[in-house]
Amino acid sequence: MSMFGIGKNNQTINPQNIAMAEQEVEMMSDIFNRLVMTCHKKCISPKYYEADLTKGESVCIDRCVSKYFEANQSLSQHMQKRGQENPTP
Repeated sequence: MSMFGIGKNNQTINPQNIAMAEQEVEMMSDIFNRLVMTCHKKCISPKYYEADLTKGESVCIDRCVSKYFEANQSLSQHMQKRGQENPTP
């Protein structure tokens, strides 16, 4: 069965699964856009002197992306743990 609720015997689409998938795509898109803006602002000079990234810019972006994902993963784990400790009724 796919994540959209389409199986071999069931040809209907579950609207709830569609909504959840759309929400997840929107969330991932937002994370990606914030990552790009943050790391670009931090690592790349507003004045471009070369067409390609310099070694320093490339290393900075690599580290920035790595730290961003580590922080995001840590925050997600923390929020998940808190959600399990304090379930909503």
